[in-house]
Parts: sequence; structure tokens; C-alpha cells
Amino acid sequence: FLFRLNINSDIFAVKLLRMVLNKKLLGFYFILFFFKLSYAQVDNKPAIDSTKTETLDEVIITGQYSKQSVKNSVFEVNVITRKDIENHGASNLAHLLNTTLNINIVPNASTGKSGVSLFGLDEQYFKVLIDGIPVINEEGFGNNTDLTLINLDDVERVEIVEGAMGVQYGANSVSGIINVITKKSSRNDWDIYAYIQEETVNDEYEWFDKGRHIQSVKIEHNITENLYGNVSYTRNDFAGYWDDRKGENYDKADGLRGHEWLPKKQHFANLLLSYDASKIKLFYKFEYTNETIDKYSKNVDLNENPATGTTNPTALDEIYTNNRFYHHLNGNGLIKNKINYDVSLSYQEQTKDLEQYTYRIREKEKLNIQEGEYLSRSALFSRGTVSNLFKTKKFSLQTGYEITNEKGFGSPIAITIDPEEENIKQRLDNYDLFASSEFEINDKFSFRPGLRVSFSNLFDNQYIYSFSAKYLFKKEIELRAIVGSANRTPNYDELYTYFVDVNHNVQGNPDLTPEKGVSAFLHLKKKSYFNDATIVLKNKVSFSYLDLKDRIELIIVSDSPLAFQYNNIDSFRSMGVFSENAVLYKNLQGKFGIGLLGISKILNDEVDANDDFLFNLQLNADLSYKIPKWNAFFSVYFKHVGEQQQFVEKTNDQGEQVFVKGYTDAYGWMDATVKKTFLSNKLELMLGVRNLLDLTTVNTTAIAGGAHNGPPVGLLLGYGRSYFIKVAYNLKN
Repeated sequence: FLFRLNINSDIFAVKLLRMVLNKKLLGFYFILFFFKLSYAQVDNKPAIDSTKTETLDEVIITGQYSKQSVKNSVFEVNVITRKDIENHGASNLAHLLNTTLNINIVPNASTGKSGVSLFGLDEQYFKVLIDGIPVINEEGFGNNTDLTLINLDDVERVEIVEGAMGVQYGANSVSGIINVITKKSSRNDWDIYAYIQEETVNDEYEWFDKGRHIQSVKIEHNITENLYGNVSYTRNDFAGYWDDRKGENYDKADGLRGHEWLPKKQHFANLLLSYDASKIKLFYKFEYTNETIDKYSKNVDLNENPATGTTNPTALDEIYTNNRFYHHLNGNGLIKNKINYDVSLSYQEQTKDLEQYTYRIREKEKLNIQEGEYLSRSALFSRGTVSNLFKTKKFSLQTGYEITNEKGFGSPIAITIDPEEENIKQRLDNYDLFASSEFEINDKFSFRPGLRVSFSNLFDNQYIYSFSAKYLFKKEIELRAIVGSANRTPNYDELYTYFVDVNHNVQGNPDLTPEKGVSAFLHLKKKSYFNDATIVLKNKVSFSYLDLKDRIELIIVSDSPLAFQYNNIDSFRSMGVFSENAVLYKNLQGKFGIGLLGISKILNDEVDANDDFLFNLQLNADLSYKIPKWNAFFSVYFKHVGEQQQFVEKTNDQGEQVFVKGYTDAYGWMDATVKKTFLSNKLELMLGVRNLLDLTTVNTTAIAGGAHNGPPVGLLLGYGRSYFIKVAYNLKN
């Protein structure tokens, strides 16, 4: 079914959703959904084995007053466990989320970064957290995060909350949050884990010069009964994708020098100390990330000498270097055995350096070297909460604060270094207070209202609200409703860009105001047990609505001379229906999801702009099977993204600017892994295939052209089918 899906099925699904949204089929859908799940339902739940219990009753912390099970949470939280991470063979967060429903990963071969969208909104609108703390990056604090720079080797689980989470996590959490939870304890006295992973890039592989090469080591130790520590290091060397290009030392002037995908090397170092006593827990976490990206120009200057008939080929090359430092100190515990407190203090810094030089290709020599730091971000952040104030059987209260002092200079579009030009240094200070209270009317119904106020040195005071409710029906049916607001603060580019020369005039706008977003989600879940609980089903259907006002866009503010500026001019809406399902039968586990999302966006200053909803269908499926006798585990991951539509401004035959509907072709992505352990689970061997369907680019007419070039005709999504092998050794004591 998955492989035979075509455009016609997308069109049918769009029509079906429109009928559902028009309430013509809504009641029928609910009746069918529950009739199917209730058939042969076992009322008295038998005992379930430990594997299924772990899958069904995850403990979560994101958005909670304290650790609790998924079932008891007012919010709907999706959990990716450590086992899921290991079975997928993912080396970074972008790999892990690539087959997740509603999340689209779009790589950029020319920068080495990966763009991400959630519910049709890009990475500016959701927050990436590590242990509840926003992650700094070259373009923001928590948002605009490059997911390829989130290493997974010390990650315990990943928690995803969809929808506006502004009360709990502040600005820029309009479409949701991703919280990466790292490991802070071990059952063993000593754990030493090391692995190497070798991977082809399409069909390219050599021991050093081609392919991907990963080495990692992690050491964990319970220093005392209460004190735990770990340290880890990972090196990830991506040698680029060559395709028909010839690399750094190619000396012909035919445009074939360099790489199709830029080479990059990443180094990740982590240290953690954790103290756990009866009423207080402390941990300090340090992370250092280093990334270098090599950009070898395809243009070669032959430097011909007519007198001697010789050449001395040179090229203008660049090396980009990212350095990120992350410090996090946390304390949490109990006061008088009932009041929970949790306080974090974090300092983070990310810098970006650029080295430009003339490369004499035959001599392999660098000349005319210019080096400099052209972008810097640093942030001092503190977050504290006190929960269960005035707690009774029916009521609990949480209050909290957040302080963010962020400063920086430079811009990601700055690709030249001018030592005489002073960088524009700016800072953004936010001081937030928030509170929420949970009312438990009975053991079935509870709700939580919340409010946050944000004070800033740049913007007017912002007020954010949320309301969440949960109702537990009989036969393990759960209903959750979440309504919340969140704003998005303008980023550095939108506020302070100044790119003006003879051919360009692109400027930021310090008078921008934060975008205002509101979302509503409805989640309906059910667990079913059949055949004495040897078969377990999990089913969920969700409805979403998201509305964004005062969206910031780069628009033309002058036709002659041509000038661009960022302004609050756009609006955005999305609505969708999604279903996620899982079945567990003995050693077999399968998941299947389907989603239909409609997006409407419009530039308010465009007379003929079209605000129709354009719909996109997505499917995903995971299948895994464990063979205990062989100590082997098989997994397959699949995602289908249906044809995507977008209105694009173009010039018609009469020279008029009109909006036409552009299309991006449907595509599919599939990964597969096989894992086997030896020597009492100490030695692990994993074989895997990424991008089994050999996806590279898809045709598109949905992207507008730039000021000096036409629109692209292909959207780059991958470099083709690749294979990897991972060998790991785990020593426990």
C-alpha cells in the first residue's frame, strides 16, 4: 500500500479532511474509531511483560510538575526512548527525526546544516532544549537549531510536545518543543562503551577521503553511593559527497572542483557530575562542540604564463568553524517532603570563524590567509520553578521564573571579513514570570490553566496563556485538549541586517514586533488488549489548529532603487488531522501513522494573494522484530510525504505579478537496520541502510527565485542510498 500510494490518494485524502472539517463525517469517524478498538476488548487487563510495560508507561518530565507517567500527564508527550535511538542507528537528532510524522528535515548541501519544519513552520517556531534548557546556536537561543549538531551518544530519551508551549517554555515555542534528556545515572559501578561506525555516502567510500567515519567512547562511574559521573567524546567525519566533482586538489577550470555536499568534521565532548541524595539532587553538565566545514571553490584560476606556456592553478577557498560551549548547573528536590523545587543556571556561547585563503592547488599551499570571528552569540539563562505549593488532593500550583540575557554580533549572511567595519553588537534581555495550577476534579478529570508575562528591553510586555484538560474514560480511553499561545521574537537578521552595496539593499527593521501565535490540539487515545494481552494496540487520533499573526517577511519597500526590508506583514494558519497507531505482539512491534495538514498563508500587502488552504498528506511506519535466540533485532523505518503545494509570486506574460500554485513532487524515505549482540551482550554489531529508496532530489515549482537567479527546479533531500556498519563494545562492572 505504501509504495503504491500516488497523487490520486493525496487528492482523496484532501477531500476527506475537508469533509471532516466541515463536520459531515466527524461523528462517523469517532464511532468507527472506537467500534474498531473496542471489539474484543479485555476489560480486566492481565499482566504484561516488562518490555511492553516499558513501552506503554514511559516516565516523562517535559511540561510536568514532577516526573510522572505519560498517562497522568495533562499534556500529550511523544517519547523516543534510548532503545529507539539505538535500533535506528541515528548519529544525530536530524537522522533520528527524519521519519517522524509532522516533522520534515530538509538538508542544505551548501551550508552543511539541516532545516526543519513542524506543522509547516520552520525551526524559528519550535524550541530545542537539552535537559529543559534552550540550546544556543549561531542564529538564536533555542530556535533555529541545526539538529545535526545535537549528538545522541549520551541521550536517554527525546520528548516531543506538539502545539504552543509559551507558558512553560517562553517565546519561540509556537509549534512545539523538542526536549533532549541526557543520562544522569547508571545501575552499574563502571560502564565503558566504545564504538566505531563506517558509512558510505551513496556508493562513495574510502578509509579517510570518502564516506562517513564515526568514533566514540563513553565512560560512566558511580564514584560513591550518591555521586555519579560520566565523560564522553565523539568524532564524526563526513568527507562530503563528491558525485561528479573532483575534490580539493583538482586543477582544471571546468567547474568540477570541490564537492556536491560540503565536507565537515564534528567533535563532541561531554562531562557530567550528578549528586543524588534523599531530598536534593544536583548535576553539572558541560558540553563542547566543534565543527569545521570546508568549502572548496569550483572556480579555478589557471594563471597562465604565455612566455613559458605554464599554468599555476589557484582557487579561493573558505573554512567555517563553529565552537559551542554549554554549561548547565541544576538543583532540584523537596522542601518539607511536599514542595518540589527545580532551579537551573546555564551559560552558553557559540562563535563562528571564517578563514579565507588562496589555494595553490599543485603545491597544496595556502596564501593570502584572512581569519576572523564574524558571528558570536552568548547567553546567560536561569529557570526556576516551585511546584505543589498549597497542594491538596484536588489542587496544586506551580510558579516559576525565567531570565535570559543574550548578546551577540554578526550575521549568518556575512561571508566576508572587513577588519575596518565594526560589528553591530546587540543584546536581548527577557525577564519572565509564569504560573499554572492543576485542578483534579476527580480521578478521571483534571485541567490546568496557565499564564506568563514577559518583560524585554526591546519589545512591549508580552502576555501568554494556556489551558489544558484531560479526561480518562473507561477501557483506557484518554482525551486531552490543549489551547495555548506563544510569540516568536524577531531574530538578529530581521532586526539588524545591513547588506547595502551597488547591487543590494537588504535591511533589518529594529521596529519589528513579536509574532503572535495560538494553537489548539485535541488528542484521543486508546489502549486495547487481546488474546490474554499477547496483543496490545495503541491508537491515537489528533486534531490541530494553529494561527499566526504579524508574521515577519522580507518585502520590497522601494521599487526604484530596489530595496528590501523585514516587516510584520504575513499571516499563517494550519489545520490537520493525524492518527498514530502501534501494535505489540510477542517480539513484533509495528507503528503506523497518517496525517493530513492544510496550510494557508498570505502577505497582507498583496492585492491578489490567495489564502486558500493547501493540503499535504504524510504517512510513516516502523516495524521491528526481535529474535531472542539469535540476540538479533531487525528494524525498518518508512515515511511518505505527499505532493506539497504553495502559492508563488511570478510574472505572467503581460508582465504582471500574479500568484500561482506551485508543486513539489511526493517522495518517500526508508531506513533499515539489523543488530546482533555477542559475548553476553558485550559486543554489538549493527548493519544498516539509509535512504533505501535512493532519494536525491524531487521536482518543484513551489520555490520563488532570488533577485539574481531563477527559481530552482529541484529540491535537494538526500545524496542517495548509503550503507553503514557499527561495531560497539560495552564493558560493565
